[in-house]
Amino acid sequence: MSVAVCADVGSTYTKVAVVDLDGGGLVSAAAAPTTVGSDVWYGLAAAVGAACAGVTSGEVPWLVCSSAGGGLRLAVIGYEPLVTAQAGRRVGLSAGADVVHVAAGRLGRAELTALRAARPDVVLLVGGTDGGDADTLTHNATRLARARWRVPVVLAGNVDVRDELGGLLAAAGVPVTVADNVLPRIGVLAPESARAAIRQVFLRHVIGGKGLSRGGRFARLVRAATPDAVLSGVEVLADVAGGDLAVVDVGGATTDVYSVLTPDERASGPGREVAGELWRARTVEGDLGVRWSAPGVVRAAVEERLVSAADGDALAVDAAVRAADPGLLPVDAAGRAVDAQLAALAATVALRRHARGVGTGERAGRDLRDVRLLVGSGGVLRHAPGGDAAGVLAAVLTDHAGGWALPRAARPVVDTDYVLAAAGLLAEEHPVAARALVRPLLG
Repeated sequence: MSVAVCADVGSTYTKVAVVDLDGGGLVSAAAAPTTVGSDVWYGLAAAVGAACAGVTSGEVPWLVCSSAGGGLRLAVIGYEPLVTAQAGRRVGLSAGADVVHVAAGRLGRAELTALRAARPDVVLLVGGTDGGDADTLTHNATRLARARWRVPVVLAGNVDVRDELGGLLAAAGVPVTVADNVLPRIGVLAPESARAAIRQVFLRHVIGGKGLSRGGRFARLVRAATPDAVLSGVEVLADVAGGDLAVVDVGGATTDVYSVLTPDERASGPGREVAGELWRARTVEGDLGVRWSAPGVVRAAVEERLVSAADGDALAVDAAVRAADPGLLPVDAAGRAVDAQLAALAATVALRRHARGVGTGERAGRDLRDVRLLVGSGGVLRHAPGGDAAGVLAAVLTDHAGGWALPRAARPVVDTDYVLAAAGLLAEEHPVAARALVRPLLG
């Protein structure tokens, strides 16, 4: 049997799956605390050792994704806030980035100060459709060059000046990667080239630069940022399912929502989204999580009127305990009930925002009415009793007060074996195994 080790090095836990490359089955799985405080290699080696014990012998390939150390922090600089900057933001999210800063227009001293304060790992510099405005993109590239900018830049703007500006930045010592324009024409979003460039910059500069591990072993093994790998896995699942689906991944610090929709030819007609439609998309809610961001869940739930102010005050006490001790594991039914409530609230608010476009920086949301499969992910769901996990997804699918159209016939399922990240890691080199790995989610 030919197998591969697929590992996700998270900020808290490292999860490992051993996958049968011939049949696509999950052979074994294990997890270990991520040793980000010392060297993430120790936690990775422990998880791999536990997963492979008695299962494999000899050398097997390791495929690794990582969000340890905060993952990938991206800043987007565009020409116009509701067009190219918005297009760049969408591309950044699809590349697995935490978009920490979005700016539009000409960079001045104040804008550069704000950009530095955001502490991005990568800057996505966009602007102008092909053959359109080039002045703003030229100004911003020149400003970064003169500012002795040293954070890696992905340049993905107007093709007419792209290569010239890439040379200008490189000559000034700016680490720059040139990609195709993310918005070559109004209403046409082309994320693939920039997404690939961001991935390569993440692997080349970010993983090694975070000091997560001594030596080069860990950096050589990492293939992608974890959200990028999960989105690839979601895309595999959508291809197998043959229809619209959504995934809500409830984590300790963020709740991520992924959706894959069937392209609608009407989107290219009058009234289309000028920043382009991303049919396979991801949003990140940095204030929604069941540990570090638990207080944010309570605040958002009160604002959304999912809980009363009085109930919110009571829940805020439990949320503060979890934020102060992110490694907390509930030991009784009461503790598990709090986790389930926080997860349900986080998932519900995140899906509302994803669908409505409110609070995400989007001009328009996502039409999820035709979603046929809603997948729940994240440790709080994978390790919860079946009834609790089902209750979280039921809360999302019965949320009639959120101002968004509910899926009309969605089946809820939990990714209990955590196969989406593994499938994403396998998708390029072992597509048959990746498809077989996610097929059990379809029932």
